[in-house]
Amino acid sequence: MHVRTSIHATRRQVLMSGAALGVALGLGRLGSAHADDAAALPWHHATALTGTPKYPADFAHFDYVNPAAPKTGVVRLYDIGAFDSFNPILPRGNVPSGIGLLFQMLMTAALDEMDISAEYGLLAEAIQYPADFSWVRYRLRPEARWHDGQPVTADDVVWSFQKLTEINPTYKYYYSHVAKAEVVGPREVLFTFDQANNRELPHIVGQLLVLPKHWWEGTDARGNKRDINAGTLEPPLGSGPYRIKAFSAGQWISYERVPDYWAAGLPAELGQNNFDEIRYEVYRDSQIALEAFQGDPHDSRNDNSPNNWATAYDIPAVKDGRIRLETFPDRASGIMQAFVVNLRRPKFADPRVRRAINLVFDFETLNRTTFFDQYKRIPSFFAGTELASSGLPEGRELEILEVVRDKVPPEVFTTPYANPVNGDTDRIRANLRTAIDLLQQAGWTFRDRILVDADGKPFTIDYLSADPTFERVALPLKQALARVGIEMTVRTVDSSQYINLVRAFDFDMITSSWAQSLSPGNEQKEYWGSAAADNPASRNLAGIRDPAIDILIDRVIYATDRADLVAATRALDRVLLANNFVIPQWFIDYDRTARWNRFGHPEKMPAYSVGFPTIWWWDAELAARTGAPK
Repeated sequence: MHVRTSIHATRRQVLMSGAALGVALGLGRLGSAHADDAAALPWHHATALTGTPKYPADFAHFDYVNPAAPKTGVVRLYDIGAFDSFNPILPRGNVPSGIGLLFQMLMTAALDEMDISAEYGLLAEAIQYPADFSWVRYRLRPEARWHDGQPVTADDVVWSFQKLTEINPTYKYYYSHVAKAEVVGPREVLFTFDQANNRELPHIVGQLLVLPKHWWEGTDARGNKRDINAGTLEPPLGSGPYRIKAFSAGQWISYERVPDYWAAGLPAELGQNNFDEIRYEVYRDSQIALEAFQGDPHDSRNDNSPNNWATAYDIPAVKDGRIRLETFPDRASGIMQAFVVNLRRPKFADPRVRRAINLVFDFETLNRTTFFDQYKRIPSFFAGTELASSGLPEGRELEILEVVRDKVPPEVFTTPYANPVNGDTDRIRANLRTAIDLLQQAGWTFRDRILVDADGKPFTIDYLSADPTFERVALPLKQALARVGIEMTVRTVDSSQYINLVRAFDFDMITSSWAQSLSPGNEQKEYWGSAAADNPASRNLAGIRDPAIDILIDRVIYATDRADLVAATRALDRVLLANNFVIPQWFIDYDRTARWNRFGHPEKMPAYSVGFPTIWWWDAELAARTGAPK
């Protein structure tokens, strides 16, 4: 019921998402300054949003890898939902899990310093930028090449940027303040921004997905010209550690390790990508995938269901050690998972209505009866991190909030946010009374126990979902809302219809979640910014339009150091909570994993990721005891 991403899910997410950009300044001065200043500026092997990268220019490998890991074996994973395209940049269609293994970005992250968002050169060997971050220059590695042997060129980078922003509205929005991308040398690309002092912009450009221009503008085996604007099931050319070996559309896909992978010896890649083959089986839903796992057709699963974790693994393979259950602390991200009401609809416009819905939501009983008491209630939009607000604002956070004092609810300064607590009869009754009072204050009245507006129209909520298993969560809320006169229907549709309805903002209420990095920045505009409220490519699903939120997002983006970033993020969190924009659900701060015990991992694991299967390997001794895969 709560999802934490694996390393491959994260790669895939990077392909399909990004981060929004900020406030425009004059372009003329910025455009002319970099040419004169570049010669005097140093080149860097790595960057960090705050602080200094851990690894020096001459580092041998990341501390958390085994550089001598054997390169052999097969790991079998699974995916939910069919795929219909290998084109990674289209805003429509579904790409398979693992597609990110084919492609690379200019920079790559280290899994043990996500708190400062450090990135190290991958396709790029060096990065250069001025003190005001008004432009960035990347120098490509001379050895970087595509799987057909052709070099990765600066022209590939510029063409990829142009196509991403031309075809995909999400990327167009994210990179909207990149004023120009141009080739300025045989292996050099310059990105000029239309603003200064946004330290995240060079960082974001480093995450640019780079595609082979010559392949996409060429012809296939039948002589047909390829089209980057269209879906395709022709295995695409990449530069990454794997390529597509075989597949059956929508059913399974296999990736094989590229034996002469050009970056295998780079410090940022050493000890990784150790399996000869990575295979994904596709299942219709998570329950079928669980039942299949017990029979050994795939090797590993992250189990997000507390019911499964408590009851589904009482099987011989677990008892005799062939399947290993293990939890790993999640220090890499914060989370907000919530019932999201559509603020574009007038019935949800009043924050008292939204608070009333929260008051009747009985999390405590749900956690006890359905979740085996495994969850915590989410108290923050950055739950599980140091970025979460608590108590009353003070110090630097208070100074930041003073700027928006006249634009935020007064409770921001007087009352710490707290979710209602239910779980027993007395509390439930008290919260129902408070909810009814708030609804009446918001202009709703009762007629024959039905809540109606001034025109006599009943208050109804259509809860939209693509997951049938979520009905057991939605139905208790439906019953609770009925006690305050609100009729809620639960409508489950197929995934494609759900995606289309949500993109069109055609819903009353959904469940959604926002994963947060430890160094938030430009993506907050996409999540909560007013400009994103009507952009169907954005993640502002609630439709938040709030001037104070916009100001605080900019304070996060333009934070000067780590302490300033933490204070600005806590201020943003506090105002988001005070407006009751969403009804928070639940989270856990660890990953539940189950795997057939055939794999080894480094003795020193990275602080911020399980890293499976990227830094793991086939362990022949364990596999012999567990038995051959079926």
